[in-house]
Amino acid sequence: MEDIRRHQQEKGRTNQNNFSNESQLARGNAMKCMYYLAPNLVSTQQVSDDLHDVGINDWLLHVVSKDEAGLKKEKLHSSNWLETTDLLRDGFIGANFGFIGGVLLAGAIMLLQPFGGDLPGIVYFFVVIVATLFGAWVGGLTGIDSENRKLRRFHDEIEAGKYLILIYAPRGMGERIKAMMAERHPEARHVATDRQFINPFSRVERKRRKREAEQAFE
Repeated sequence: MEDIRRHQQEKGRTNQNNFSNESQLARGNAMKCMYYLAPNLVSTQQVSDDLHDVGINDWLLHVVSKDEAGLKKEKLHSSNWLETTDLLRDGFIGANFGFIGGVLLAGAIMLLQPFGGDLPGIVYFFVVIVATLFGAWVGGLTGIDSENRKLRRFHDEIEAGKYLILIYAPRGMGERIKAMMAERHPEARHVATDRQFINPFSRVERKRRKREAEQAFE
C-alpha cells in the first residue's frame, strides 16, 4: 500500500510539473530569441549542427540571409515573413486606427441619422467591424513591404553577406547555448536578445561589443 501511495504522489508531482511547463508555454514566456551574427555559410552550418547537439531542433533555429540558395543547399531553415517583415506590427496598428475610425463613424451615423433613426444596432456593430478589418488590411499591406523593425539595426551586416541566426531558446537553455557558442563559435557574435519575441512591439536588447563597453566605461 505504501508503494502504491508513493507512486501516486510521484505521479501527481509529475503531472503538476507538466502542467506548469504547459502553462509557461501558453503564456509565451518560456522562450527567448537570441540573435547571433555568423560571418559565412560554413560557420552557420556548424552552428546549426552544434545547436542540434545541445537540444535545439530546426523549428527553433532560423537564419536571415541574402543567400537563400545556400541555406536551401545546406538544409538550413530560412526566416519566415513574420520574422522579416512588419506585417504583424503594422497590421495591429492599422486595426487600432480602423477601430477608432469605425467607432467615430458609427457615432456620427447615430447622431446625424442620415438613414433615419430606426437603424438596428447590428448596423453600427458592422460598421466598426468593417472599419477595423479595413485598417488591419491596409496596415498589413504596408507592413509586408517593410523590413521588421527588430532586424533593421542588422540590415547593413546582412546586406554585407553575414548570416543572422535566430535561436529560440526554451527556458533554462539560454546559458547552455551561450556557453556552447562562446566555446565552439567565437566567430559568431551574440548581438541581441528578444525576451518577448511574440510581441511585435517589444524592444530587442542589443549586446554591445567589448570595445564599445570599455569606451562607454571610460
